[in-house]
Parts: sequence; C-alpha cells; structure tokens
Amino acid sequence: MASSSSSSSLKFTVRRCKPQLVPPAIPTPREFKPLSDIDDQEALRIHVPMIQIYRKQASMAEKDPVQVIRQALSQTLVFYYPFAGRLREGPNRKLMVDCTGEGVMFIEADADVTLDQFGDSLYPPFPCFHELLYDVPATQQITNTPLLLVQVTRLKCGGFILAIGFHHTMCDGHGYEQFMSTWAEMARGATKPSVAPVWRRELLMARDPPRITCKHREFEQVKDTLPSSNQNMVQRSFFIGPLDIAALRRLIPQHLQHCTTFDLITACLWRCRTKALQIEADEDVRMMCVVNARGRFNPPLPVGYYGNAFAYPATVTTAGKLCRNPFGYAVELINKVKGEMTEEYLQSVADLMVMKGRCLFTTVRSYIVSHLARFNFREVDFGWGEAVYGGVAHAGAGSFLGVSYFCSVKNGKGEEGIIFPIWLPAEAMERFAEDFNHMLGNKNQPQNSSATFIKSTL
Repeated sequence: MASSSSSSSLKFTVRRCKPQLVPPAIPTPREFKPLSDIDDQEALRIHVPMIQIYRKQASMAEKDPVQVIRQALSQTLVFYYPFAGRLREGPNRKLMVDCTGEGVMFIEADADVTLDQFGDSLYPPFPCFHELLYDVPATQQITNTPLLLVQVTRLKCGGFILAIGFHHTMCDGHGYEQFMSTWAEMARGATKPSVAPVWRRELLMARDPPRITCKHREFEQVKDTLPSSNQNMVQRSFFIGPLDIAALRRLIPQHLQHCTTFDLITACLWRCRTKALQIEADEDVRMMCVVNARGRFNPPLPVGYYGNAFAYPATVTTAGKLCRNPFGYAVELINKVKGEMTEEYLQSVADLMVMKGRCLFTTVRSYIVSHLARFNFREVDFGWGEAVYGGVAHAGAGSFLGVSYFCSVKNGKGEEGIIFPIWLPAEAMERFAEDFNHMLGNKNQPQNSSATFIKSTL
C-alpha cells in the first residue's frame, strides 16, 4: 500500500500479513479485575500510539525481529495477563478487565524503505505512520477489543520499527515503561520480570462515600467563546538542547533558579502557544501538567504498580497576564501547580470521577503537557541495542490536539535533548516557531513551512 504524508515527501510501501492474536505463552487466570477510578477516566479511554525504531545489528543477523518480539510478547503476557483480556463496562460506566486470555493484536510487516531515507523524520510526526501501525477495524472501540496493538515492520536496511497502541486505561507512562522493559528482558532471554507487576487497583478507588476535597480547575465547565476549528492543522516537533535550557534559565530571576527543566520548557510552550493562537487578553487560559503521584503516597504505591497514578492539576491565568508578564511569571505558576499534587489530591480526583460521571477535562483554551522524557524508552533493548527513537508517535489527536509529550532524543549532532510534537493551525504554527526561536535566542533561524523538525542552532 503506497501512501504519503503531508509533512514529508517520503513515500514507501508496507506489505502486511493478516493481523493475528498473540495469547499468553501458558494458560493464565480467568477472572474479572476492576480498573481504579483513576484509570477509568474519559480522557484515558484511548489507544496511545508509541514507536520504537531500531537499526540493523550485525550480531543479530540470524535473528528475525518479528519472531523474537512476538515470542517475547507471548511470554510477557503470562505476567501481564490482563493485557490479553478485554474491557467490559458495568453500571455507572465502570470499566473492568475480563481476563479472557484472548491475546493482543499483532501484525507482521515489511517496508521497502531504509532508515536513512527517513532523514530527520526520525521524530514525530512520522511519515506514513498509519502504515506502521495499522488501524485494525473496530479496535478503537473501548470494550471487547484488544488492549494492545502491535506492528513490527522490517526495513530494507535490516533495521525495524516497532509500533504500539496501548490502551491508556491499563497503564500510564511509568507502567508502560515497566511493561516494555519486561518485554525486552524476555526477548534477551529472561524467564521472569526483574520487576514483578502489581495490579492492586483498589488502592486508587473512590472512597465510600466519595467526597471532593480539593479544587480541580482541570475539570471546570468552561464556555467556549470562539468557534473552534481543527481545519488546516499541522504538526511539528521542536528540539530543545542543554544550551537552549540555559538560555531559558537566564530569563528567570534568582529566586526561581531551583525550578526544573520541565518547568522552563512548559512555561515557554504555554506562552508561545497562547501568543500564536492570538487568544484575547482577558480570556482565561489553563495549563495542565501531568504529575506522577507515586512518590507522594504514604506509604508509597507498591513497586511494580503499573496502573495510572497521575493527575493533571491546572494553573489558570489570563492570556494577557501570561504573555505580558516577565517569563518568570509563567514558570512560577507551573512550579506552584505541580506542588498541589498530593495523595489527597489524587484521591479527590478518583472521587470526582465517580460523582461527575467520569467527565473529560476542560478542553477550552487548555494545554496539557506530559513529561515522558524521564522514561528513556530508547533504552528498551530487544537484542538490537538502544533504539534510535523511542516514545510517542505524535502529539494528541482528535479532541486532544492540545496535548504535547516530551520525549528524550539525540539530535543529528548526537546532542542529548528533549523533543515535543505540537498541533497548531498552519498560520499559528509559523507564529509559534518564530516566537519559540526568539525565546531561545535563535533569531536567525530560517523558517521552513514544510519542516517537521526545527532544531535550535545555539
């Protein structure tokens, strides 16, 4: 099947075998397992597309990546057997896993392209991604469908691409990393995980009776004053290296120097995106930061817990204040809102889900950022060494266009940094790129409207 991408001139053909189900290698318990009330949110009822890209490895010349990865997946599912089951919906939309052992969807494929032909496109958005992870009919349903979609595509050069769609209700970034690490261990010859998976979803259930004890501005009902349009949306990725972080840090006062790299990048994106969208000065804008709650429990959640254990507390200000105040204003807002995450806050979110019908977060003039760079998916080694790229396949999709994920990468010069894909209307993207490069000090950055990857030149 030939196809092309609007963001790249690269075209290639993918020949797929018929999708098959990969079950656990041995029989697993047949039981129902309820998801937690943090897992069971409207926003998490999606398959998240991830991608791992590997170069040819001379020492693995006799090995077929499809066979190695499929067999290791079957062994991994013995320990993570709920993934081989199917979601069912009970009263009040409550989701549970029916551990049927049916298996996950697996597709074997070959592409008439080499990794070198991708050039700088080894970052989101990937050319022809829909060819690399086939959208099997009916798999976008919530219930009675595989919870993991996998496609291994061999390349002409001897490398391969592993594309995965995981159902977000089953795990968060931390849990996904744990699953992937086990899968890779199995491929390299392990017989059991180095970290045993823990289900224990009852730890994040709503209380009885449920009670909302914190302010949750991420779930406020907000009226949209402007007709929103997803027409002419484009996606690009931007790279931020150590020198860029240093440039941003120079823009903030001494009392904020303790802030993290995440705070700096998130504040920069929020400001640049708000300016690019030309939001009216008196309109509220909100930034929601995905914050891991694992270390904020007493006692901490068990090691090996792979369910969702995060919230996205929102900080709210007006577009005018965000864009006209010094940069430190935005950084301080981000830094402060992350501190709101406590055990009580997450418990309050679980209770809110039950009381308000598992509602969706506020999408009006909102932006969500998730820091996946702390999970180095490139280190997932199936025997072919470190991945060239490991992380999300694209920014949020559908109604979640205001979502960006930070991923750890090496750029073309071998420099370690963070990349984030972002969706914006085409004209706003040009404004965003210009303002972003201005903040980093790259005032002479050439504008290239067809580029999918803009590197800073510091």
